[in-house]
Amino acid sequence: MCGIGGVMNRDPSRPVDPNVLVAMAAIQSHRGPDGCGWKVVDDRGVGFAHARLAIIDLNPERGRQPFVSADGQHTIVHNGEFYDYKRLRSDLTSRGYRFATKSDTELTLHLADRYGLEGALPHLRGEFAFAFYEKAADRLTLVRDRFGVKPLYWAQTPESFVFGSEIKVVFAHPDVQRQISSQGLYHQLMQLMVPGTSAFEGVHAVQPGQMVIVDRQNGQLRVQTKTYWDLNFPLLSDRHSSQPDEFYIEELRRYFIEAIQLKLEADVPVACYLSGGIDSCTILGVAAACQQSPVKAFTVGFDDRDYDETAISQEMAQAVGADQDIVTVQGGQLYEHFARAIWHTERSIYNTFTIAKMLLSEHVHNAGYRVVLTGEGSDELFAGYPQLRLDMILHGMQDASPAERADLEDWLQASNRIFKGNLLAEKPLDDPALTDAIGFTPSCLQSWLTAAHSVPSLMHPERRAATRDYSPGAAIASVIDRSQIQGRHPLDKVQYIWIKTQFESQVLGWAGDRVDMANSMEARPPFLDHHFVEFAVTLPPLMRFRGRKDKFVLREAMRGLLPKALYERQKFAFMAPPAHTDLAKQKAMRSLADDFLSKQAIEAAGLLDNAAVQQVLQQHGDSNTSDSERTKLDAIINHMLSVQMLHQHFVATDVPKQARDRAKDLGWQVQQPTLTNV
Repeated sequence: MCGIGGVMNRDPSRPVDPNVLVAMAAIQSHRGPDGCGWKVVDDRGVGFAHARLAIIDLNPERGRQPFVSADGQHTIVHNGEFYDYKRLRSDLTSRGYRFATKSDTELTLHLADRYGLEGALPHLRGEFAFAFYEKAADRLTLVRDRFGVKPLYWAQTPESFVFGSEIKVVFAHPDVQRQISSQGLYHQLMQLMVPGTSAFEGVHAVQPGQMVIVDRQNGQLRVQTKTYWDLNFPLLSDRHSSQPDEFYIEELRRYFIEAIQLKLEADVPVACYLSGGIDSCTILGVAAACQQSPVKAFTVGFDDRDYDETAISQEMAQAVGADQDIVTVQGGQLYEHFARAIWHTERSIYNTFTIAKMLLSEHVHNAGYRVVLTGEGSDELFAGYPQLRLDMILHGMQDASPAERADLEDWLQASNRIFKGNLLAEKPLDDPALTDAIGFTPSCLQSWLTAAHSVPSLMHPERRAATRDYSPGAAIASVIDRSQIQGRHPLDKVQYIWIKTQFESQVLGWAGDRVDMANSMEARPPFLDHHFVEFAVTLPPLMRFRGRKDKFVLREAMRGLLPKALYERQKFAFMAPPAHTDLAKQKAMRSLADDFLSKQAIEAAGLLDNAAVQQVLQQHGDSNTSDSERTKLDAIINHMLSVQMLHQHFVATDVPKQARDRAKDLGWQVQQPTLTNV
């Protein structure tokens, strides 16, 4: 698990500056504090940078990337993990391939030699982002894992194609423009982003399951994208037959145990994140059984009983004999670390639970761990979120009577009351473009689309004018692959949409990799093992949500591991208490607002409308404002703080100089490191 970066110049005779490569590695040293590697491909105008976090093959020289094939034809830099690599190594060894390292990265070079790069991808199992250069074809390919667990960005200048694990890595190249775009600002203020975009002008994200292919044509760099994997829910016409419940339960259990066994493989100790949900609890239980020994479990708690899950997590830890370590976050702490979190997330946040997660990963790192198993993906696959269940109730229960659907909807709304105006929209919303693409506007997007109505008034007049005719719903609908939605069950549709939008950019992004890797922590999500997922999407909808039970099949498959209270407990979204629920948090938030939302700061950034900002702050402090309205205002204020901090971190700051200074502080020099030819 590491950080990568690199450059491909339009002119192959123009060499890549090694100083830039070292700076690109240094600015992401939090992703890889164990060393810097770089490589320039002679006479090709191509260069790679790597910051290493040692997880597999701890030898500091043997594991140093980039890796170059023995014949010099292929070069790779890789962030992430490939699982099942021992079996693949054995198979390749039997076919005459020899390995120079224990690193899983080396697999890709040999697989590509045997099958070609695209043919190698089906063999790769895990979460990863890598860049692969083929000298004979003069072709650079960026590859991102199937769900986007690992980030990867790119941008073009008039002379170069620049890429990196984080946006700041791309910005470390002195020729890359650093400017928040008007449409990017719009989406940062509403939280919901268009897949493949960022907050910044000209900076793109490689989408999950895609390759970005760069070659030279007629003196120019040509950039193409290609999908190598997607989430293929069955067509309704193929769901005409189903197996008994026991079949799905047993198969799910088998795939799940295999996924956890593979993710326990490491040359360093592996711990677990443990919340009060069944996702992390089942992972902990299976991991303990696989290891036949107690597992270290880390839990974050809050000083607010409505949001704190430590009691139920303690029950699970005791049930499997885990060694639990609880970190309780106080209200004011979350805003104290807000600006640091935004430097890592590189996008806006609506709730401070991402900061709590960052503080948790910092504690885990300080406790001596580098790898944790985590529960992301379960809610997406098994309808754990209230928004997904709401659409199942409204659109996917054709056999239920109107009275039954109304009863279930009332139950869902009542049981998730504290998320009203946040995860659940207060009133139904119909977006014409999304309804045209999907058949209805998914509930999982409605609360964010509702927030979009207030966005134009918050924007600086020039930014407002630039987005006058902009429709965020239409922008999202335009990049969704309709062939993956048409003819599917309504629950399949909304799960697909959520996974392609908020799951990738929010759950896996600013609440996942970015705040874990802020502290050099590798998080491994067993629920996103693609073999497990390819079975999970075949599950009938009623195996995911039945009666009033979300994640029905997972509960039944893991029933023997779960305490009764947890087995019967409804999904509770992991969130930090909003600012208005706590006087200390309100004070800390106001202190940040005094700095970042002052008239002077707003005028300097040119992003927001000062009068509108002050009106939001005044309304938030008004005692007559309802709790649900203040919950929405909390998110709006968090968004406004975020965009101001994004400007401060990445536009007002000289990022290339910051990267060079970081390299100097680390002692990472341009002197060519020893690289391994494999």
